[in-house]
Amino acid sequence: MKRQLHLNLFIQGRGSHEAAWRHPLSSTANLSDVRYYQDLARRAETGLFDSIFFADQLTTNTAQTKSAKALQVWLEPMTLLAAIATATDRIGLIATGSSTYTEPFNLARQFSSIDHISDGRAGWNIVTSWMAGAARNFGDTGQPSHAERYALAEEHVEIVKALWDSWADDAILDDRDNAIYANPERIRPIDFEGTHFSVAGPLNLPRSPQGRPVLVQAGSSEDGRDFAARHAEAVFTAHIEKATAQAFYADMKKRVITGGRHAEHVLILPGLCPTIASTEVEAKRLLLELSEYADVDIAVKYLGTWFGGHDFSGFPLDKVLSPADFPDLAELETSKSRTSMVLNLVKTEDVTLRELLARFAHIGGHYLFAGTPEQVADLIEDWFTDGAADGFNLMPPLLPAMLDAFVDEVVPLLQARGLFRTEYSGTTLREHYGLDRPPGPFA
Repeated sequence: MKRQLHLNLFIQGRGSHEAAWRHPLSSTANLSDVRYYQDLARRAETGLFDSIFFADQLTTNTAQTKSAKALQVWLEPMTLLAAIATATDRIGLIATGSSTYTEPFNLARQFSSIDHISDGRAGWNIVTSWMAGAARNFGDTGQPSHAERYALAEEHVEIVKALWDSWADDAILDDRDNAIYANPERIRPIDFEGTHFSVAGPLNLPRSPQGRPVLVQAGSSEDGRDFAARHAEAVFTAHIEKATAQAFYADMKKRVITGGRHAEHVLILPGLCPTIASTEVEAKRLLLELSEYADVDIAVKYLGTWFGGHDFSGFPLDKVLSPADFPDLAELETSKSRTSMVLNLVKTEDVTLRELLARFAHIGGHYLFAGTPEQVADLIEDWFTDGAADGFNLMPPLLPAMLDAFVDEVVPLLQARGLFRTEYSGTTLREHYGLDRPPGPFA
């Protein structure tokens, strides 16, 4: 069977660009109105996307309250997925769940419930929450170190998987005549005792339609890559050039194979933020216009959050940066992948703070591109066929305008080239991603 492209829609506020909420082409809907998100999910479903994704952040930076994106005006994602599940039929539903600040039993139950409600379309984006503000919100006196977060995550995922598998697929008998609803011999505790968690189990609901929701991961540090190679079935990643995406792709596939898994069972999905117009000139004009709506102070503070709250506000915007302008990463407990990406760029190119904000802070370090539908399709095909991606985590800079442009104008081009489906062939997220349903331990 010919390899097929995979597309996930990342829904973030009124668009993934920091200034999207101010632009005339973005929605004016209340960001707490569930109908806004349901409409976006249905639109992505008409474009035959594999899935949609909602990130989550367990803190608010009050210094950034001027920005709808920086403030993270989001509904709680599990509740949101449940509402979207009833408004859609086929599209996969992925949300972030923190392995640092969510009890494994609660998280297993929530995602399994979404899988039942959606008839098998749930996915868990595993995040090891790193922001100091999140630690304070959960009563922790100290922020867990990078290594501690991944040690927690390892136990957490092991428990969640075991809970999902604590019921056999045939445990439910619903035998009214003999008054037996479930066979207790096909339900068993997990009795997990670890360094960080103690969980008896079993889960208090049956095994879900997919057996287990799809596991997604987005960390690109050494610990993150090893963790993904062991557990993830899709990896969201950020690259601003094809060469680094190819290197990451090759490295991840090698780690997956070394760990005894099949390379095609872990999809690599870089973030892509395309500004689309009928001409390249118009697309670039629109992107420039979008940047002019951005608040430089907000972008500077957003950049600082990646570096442990470092204050970049005193730096001249047009001064070429050097590594000495940044704090020592060894002393920070933050997002290692993002900070490393910034420093690598600073080391290899003469980049000013203004340019760094445009390339990173306004879009979170993902690939900004402006062009025609044909140029966007060419880029996607090039990365897909040349060892850089299995698909893309689409991050429209403006919603719904750039999603509409992608669905109406880019998707037909990808279909005509034989790269993307013309109809859904399955009903579950696992089927969309080409993944097998994992057998339970009772099988």
